[in-house]
Amino acid sequence: MDLFGHLRAYDYGEVHFKHDKASGLKAIVAIHDSRLGPALGGCRFLPYDTDEDAVVDALRLARGMTYKAALAGLPHGGGKSVLIRPKQHFDRVAMFRAFGKFVDDLGGHYITAEDSGTGLEDMEVIRTVTKHVTGVGPSHGGSGDPSPFTALGVRRGIEACVKFTLKRDSLDGVHVAVQGVGHVGYHLCKELHAQGAKISVADVDPLKAERAQREFGAVVVPLDQIFEIECDVIAPCALGSALNDTTIPKLKARIVAGAANNQLAQPRHGDDLHARGILYAPDYAINAGGLVNVAQEVQGYDAAKSRENTLRIFDTIFEIADRSAKTGTPAYRIADMLVEEKLVRFAKNGPAKS
Repeated sequence: MDLFGHLRAYDYGEVHFKHDKASGLKAIVAIHDSRLGPALGGCRFLPYDTDEDAVVDALRLARGMTYKAALAGLPHGGGKSVLIRPKQHFDRVAMFRAFGKFVDDLGGHYITAEDSGTGLEDMEVIRTVTKHVTGVGPSHGGSGDPSPFTALGVRRGIEACVKFTLKRDSLDGVHVAVQGVGHVGYHLCKELHAQGAKISVADVDPLKAERAQREFGAVVVPLDQIFEIECDVIAPCALGSALNDTTIPKLKARIVAGAANNQLAQPRHGDDLHARGILYAPDYAINAGGLVNVAQEVQGYDAAKSRENTLRIFDTIFEIADRSAKTGTPAYRIADMLVEEKLVRFAKNGPAKS
């Protein structure tokens, strides 16, 4: 593996590795940038085919967190941790205690939170050995599951896209196809249903899709067909790289706006969407609600302030769409430019207070 080649490609930064023999922990903490403050980002716990796959996932995700935090005006850099899920039996509590000690050894340089494969219970275990964790239960001064805030922000981002592209002031009757109805996807469906949207869903787990059908009246679509149905908005809410050479030519929607990280398999796929006249809401811009929420814990949790800051995602997405249309530049490039503008400004004046 060309580790330093990967670091150059993603403009790093630093990477920390930990192997704890007793618990079986194999962990990677990627810290992409900490100019704006301590790196903040979730802990992903998934099986990986190779160690290189795990490292690259951590690098891509942490870079996205830098951009997400900067665009949201948070006093944090971008980081991410990846724990390689063992194939054999393991003690989950022991493993997350070992990971918590690893985070604590970094001295606050990285603050963790939940992500794919982890949840509130894991954060509570980590909390027993380090204070550098967010997303813990309200009884311990935290905010609990950040998924509802992520979904709220995505819903507001979809509303911005619909207003800009479809010239509609509400989601009533707007057809949104949601790929993945796990933690965030489920809450997004709840948000969309409350606004009167028509919903189609697909998930690798049929029970999750059926739950959305039962609770929100969603139409269940086969997983391999979700990107080719007639709809107004496609919302990728599963794992990354959903927008690729196979799916993009099939799209019949005018808007792509979802919660998943790293939706573009490669940056050029953002150009492909733009060339087809499809408005893409850059993932790190639209899905920042969860990060906004857990970042508030670092300062002393205030749910009202978290909600207020999350609602501003509407303005961010609308500005990106407007600048993209006026300049003829793909939306993902506009988002990157906005981040670079903020990083330069923060470097001169210090990070904004959230």
